This record gives sequence, structure tokens and C-alpha cells, in this order.
Amino acid sequence: MNDFTYDTILSTLGRNAVRTITLNRPDSLNAMNRRLIDEVAIAFDDANACPDTNAIIFTGAGKAFCAGDDRREHTHPETEAQARDAVAAIQRATHAIMLGPKPVVGAINGWAVGGGFEWAINCDFPIWAECARAFFPEVSLNLFVTGAVTTLLPNLVGLNMAREMMMLGDRYSAAELRDLGVAWRVAPDDQLLAEATKVAERLAALPTLSVRAMKRVLNHAAIPDIHRALQLETDATVAGFLDPETTRLLTDF
Repeated sequence: MNDFTYDTILSTLGRNAVRTITLNRPDSLNAMNRRLIDEVAIAFDDANACPDTNAIIFTGAGKAFCAGDDRREHTHPETEAQARDAVAAIQRATHAIMLGPKPVVGAINGWAVGGGFEWAINCDFPIWAECARAFFPEVSLNLFVTGAVTTLLPNLVGLNMAREMMMLGDRYSAAELRDLGVAWRVAPDDQLLAEATKVAERLAALPTLSVRAMKRVLNHAAIPDIHRALQLETDATVAGFLDPETTRLLTDF
């Protein structure tokens, strides 16, 4: 099967063994509800298992890549079990993107906020549109980041800059993210998908054994504590979910 069907995701196999996975809730700026989070993991697992797919493009429909948590559909966990289940779903998506065998080219269009910013960082080759913007609001909401960014971001930008980005929650342009090393490339808005496709086709044409081994070894050698980071993030996020102050801050956000 070349195309897979989901409620909130488009997954289409194009030419030259390149699959495009698109977040498809444009009316909500592709904000993350539980269905979207679950389906990102499923879509990447399906793509990684598809023998006709050699490289993956990850993007968003409409004006944004992903605007973070969907406040309109947010259901605040009432028990630790519910909180852990919610956070585990988010971490499963990162696991499928980063630790799946096939290279992922990000085509980051518009806003990438919170979990959406995390997914952009999870991509192997993140290409950002000139219009794109990103920030982490989590600490201001009494929450915590996920997606292994507590180890990924310091590796990309250094510890001091990572503290600024994750604790102060400043907003960054695509050009600033390129200068920091978070964005691999920045493309004109109308050329974003063409640029991402060009890179993905180059990756897809490489010998599959060596390119997948390179992704695996680079991720594990450069980020040896990724599994520990995911677990520590999970514990911290669960604690935030269970604090009553978080509900008030989320409501006011």
C-alpha cells in the first residue's frame, strides 16, 4: 500500500521513494490533540515499515507546522496514570521520528510551538520556511518540555542558549534558528516543499543499509542519553500535569 489513511494525518508516497507525512488539522493550526499525537507515532511507524519508502518529509497543512497543545480540546489528567499515558503518547511520537530507521526531512512552515517545536527538532534535516517562528511556552505554564529536547537542544546550541530557549520561552525566527544551529536550512516560503523534496530524494537514492545505519549510529553516539532524557522529561511533565496551578495557567494562556 502506497498511501495510509488517518483522521488527522496525510501520508502519501510520491516519486523516488519519498513519503510526505502532513499534519492535517489546518483549521486549528495543526494543534496537538490526543488523536493527532497518537497518529504521528502510527504514521511514522507505518512509513518506517513500508518497503517502498526510503525517506520521509514531515510538514503541516495550511499556515502552521504545529501550534502546540490544542487548548480547545485539552483534557487535563486527573490521576498520575492518566498523566503518564498522555506523556507516553507524546514520547512515542519522538521515538518513531528519531529512532525509526528512515531519514526525516522537516519542512517547517509557520508556527512551531511547544510540542510542534519539539517535532521540528526531532527531524534529521529540518528545513524552515522564512516565515516560520518557534518557541517553548511550557515552563511559563508550569509544565515541561518533551521530545528529548533536554538533550537534543544543548547538543545543538550549547547549554546556556538551551536554558534561554526552554526557561525564558523567547520567540525565534527561522533565520535566528539557522544561526543557532536549530534550523539546518531556511528556504523561501514558496520553495519550502521543493527544497525538502530535493533533499529527501537525495537521501532516498542512497544505499538504504548505510544511510539507515548512519542515522542510527549518529543519534546514539551523539545523544547517548536520549532514553534517559525521555524518562526524566516524562516524570517532570507528569508532575506538572498533576499540579493544580497548571490548570489555571493553561486556562489563561
